[in-house]
Amino acid sequence: MRRFVSLIVAILGLACIATLPASSSGLKSAGSEAAGPKAEEHSVVAGHYMFAWVGDAAQQGMDFLAVIDADPASANYGHLITTLVTDQKTGYVHHTEYTMPASGMLFANDHDAGRTFIFNVRDPLHPQTVTSFNDMDGYSHPHSYVRLPNGHVLATFQHAHHEMHADARGASGGLVEIDDTGKVIRSASSADATFPDALLTPYGLAVLPNIDRVVSTNSSMHDDDIFSGVTYQVWRLSDLTLLKTEYFDVGENRYAQISPEEPRVGPDGSVFVQTLGCGLERITEIESHHPRSQLVYSFPGNWCGVPTIVGHYLIQTSPNIHSVIVLDIANAAKPVEVSRCKFGEKFRPHWTGWDAKTNRIVVTPGPSGEERLYLLKFDPATGAVAIDESFHDTDGNAGFNFSNREWPQGWKGTGAPHGVVFSR
Repeated sequence: MRRFVSLIVAILGLACIATLPASSSGLKSAGSEAAGPKAEEHSVVAGHYMFAWVGDAAQQGMDFLAVIDADPASANYGHLITTLVTDQKTGYVHHTEYTMPASGMLFANDHDAGRTFIFNVRDPLHPQTVTSFNDMDGYSHPHSYVRLPNGHVLATFQHAHHEMHADARGASGGLVEIDDTGKVIRSASSADATFPDALLTPYGLAVLPNIDRVVSTNSSMHDDDIFSGVTYQVWRLSDLTLLKTEYFDVGENRYAQISPEEPRVGPDGSVFVQTLGCGLERITEIESHHPRSQLVYSFPGNWCGVPTIVGHYLIQTSPNIHSVIVLDIANAAKPVEVSRCKFGEKFRPHWTGWDAKTNRIVVTPGPSGEERLYLLKFDPATGAVAIDESFHDTDGNAGFNFSNREWPQGWKGTGAPHGVVFSR
């Protein structure tokens, strides 16, 4: 499901409540040829880039990877460098990995198609498609990807083949470990006999190797089941044994725990989980027999999207108020808002990602909003956030415009971006 018009952004339409203290190539389209041998660490390429995973907003064209100049010192900062088009007609372009892996082999999916691509982006100017896959080990519709200490990907799959039916009660999926060639290493089911009627469709996950644990959330990508996800699960990382299924804490407003999505490891080792109800749950005592969650914060609105943790700050999108909100989580049990950045009224922020090289945060849109990508300047010392006005496309307005443009692959249309990662 989508879970969630073109605007020329004027400076007065962009406002940040906290501001920061003072202190290339021509366009071309890459083909889909196979990549070379796997390397442990990709070689350094001059320049700095972002990779935006993009679909056709009208669902008529093909999914593609867009490479955008992300070097503030470059004359082409904010400009499109190249694209890599796939053979997949757009269903719903969704998650990439959250950060660029050391191998330079990037996972990205079209969720409605149930298909994952592995891209070789070691040379940003010449990205390549390595392979793609659909179902694995009896599980379908991969959603999120997190790297393990061994370099493999651990992915959430929303469904198990034998439980694909219209009734959401008892639905489950699994976790699958995959290497950079698309080979299955191992898998495990999220089904739990002690929760026979629960929606146990894995959505997001956090890996905690120091305590041999994985935390996953259960939330559905189907509109009919949108209010059914209310649990998290704790696994042993070393053998993918499911140890515990637990309900999230129900706060005073009685809904902020619904539809838990993105878990992130906090600076104190606890796990923070954003929910579609705009709650922020904190899971503690993860290595014990009795992990517990507590609703520690509620953001304004609903449909909150992909958060990022930088140091002791958590950055959260809140699309209903067209804003990004920064919380100080140094006191993990009592987060405090320290800054906020508001976009134009037609932009509904969804995905965030951190670029440690330039101290920038990328923000992409959710459905039903302006198809534009922004970079925010972020101060890791204070949590202050502000739109980077110097990051702009050829139209001269802040951000990168995906609406109604000619793309290097010879296609004209509006791109719908979702996941974005930066080169290393």
